[in-house]
Amino acid sequence: MIRWTLAALSLITVTLAGAQPDPVTIRAARVLDGRGGIVQNGVVEVRGSKITRIDERAGSVTYDLGNATLLPGMIDVHVHLNWHFGPHGRFDEPDELAGYAADAILENARKTLMAGFTTVQSLGAPGDRPLRNAIASGVVVGPRVLTSISQIVGNGRTPEELRDEVREARSDGADVIKFFASGGIRDGGRMNVTQAQTDAVCGEAKALGFRSLVHAHDAAAIIAAVKAGCTEIEHGFFADDAAIKAMADAHVYFDPNIGLVLQNYLENHDRFMGNGSFNAEGFASMERVLPTLPAIFRKALAAGLKMPLGTDAVAGAHGQNAREIIARVAAGQKPMDAIISATSLAAESLRLDTTIGAIAPGYEADIVAVTGDPLKDIGVLRKVSFVMKGGQVYKK
Repeated sequence: MIRWTLAALSLITVTLAGAQPDPVTIRAARVLDGRGGIVQNGVVEVRGSKITRIDERAGSVTYDLGNATLLPGMIDVHVHLNWHFGPHGRFDEPDELAGYAADAILENARKTLMAGFTTVQSLGAPGDRPLRNAIASGVVVGPRVLTSISQIVGNGRTPEELRDEVREARSDGADVIKFFASGGIRDGGRMNVTQAQTDAVCGEAKALGFRSLVHAHDAAAIIAAVKAGCTEIEHGFFADDAAIKAMADAHVYFDPNIGLVLQNYLENHDRFMGNGSFNAEGFASMERVLPTLPAIFRKALAAGLKMPLGTDAVAGAHGQNAREIIARVAAGQKPMDAIISATSLAAESLRLDTTIGAIAPGYEADIVAVTGDPLKDIGVLRKVSFVMKGGQVYKK
């Protein structure tokens, strides 16, 4: 009979507690660290869920990806995972089949992760909360999710009512506040709230330590949101020089969405048409605005605005998020800077830049590989061959 002494048990406990998981190593022709650095013929070492080392070691590795490029898991700061087409291929049609909507949303999440986007910000629906929690617990395959859970609109509410709504969102478990300061692109995008309402939402969010993202298309809405102390402007399709200067002076993040959302609506015209503002006039508005967006982006770029990568991905667009990066390069951004916008800069805008958005020791092992070199051909970001999130491999 074996007798275990207290000292022996203590030694076993210490040994187990100090045990390290076996390393996983990944080699590729180049490693982009998400901050502008490059390691040629690099090897990234992962233990558990963390990156532990980046070097150029020789010898065998767990995954040798050949002429591929490793980069941090990409980040999209504006998606709508709950948007999906119905059983007959139309948007917002009744879900006649039990569980259809849930399955469609889970597929949106899966497509997004497999496209190399390991973190997204979904803005927002109540269903985002259980989805976020299910993914975090490992029950569901998808990207790390941050969500606003709800969307706050003015609609005649008093400033105090809006402050209450911000506090309610916080108590419901929201990660960020989403506020509408203007109409949508399909109805002109004009400011439809007061400065006092905007001040109430952004001010209360700031007091609670929350980020506030403001849907704002025209210059008046953008400037009002900047004055209110918001964290980030979404869209800005009618931003003028004054609005761009206001954002630059206040060091506000700007998410311009130039490469996917309108294109997706137009490509899926028949599937959206007939639902609310998805009418002939709304589509005509989108067609008029689309060609003007690269010029606004170039002005924002010249002004030095920090522009994290966001797509406003909706039904039909999930898994195509990298089109936004490609459009930014086509509009004049350097490929490395466009990649940074989807990695370390996006992480910074989420206040997660000490944990994700870079390939560096101590960071979450969110690592993706693409076939070829995106610095020479940005289009290869759509050719994702390897996906790891938090040290777990989902695609290889």
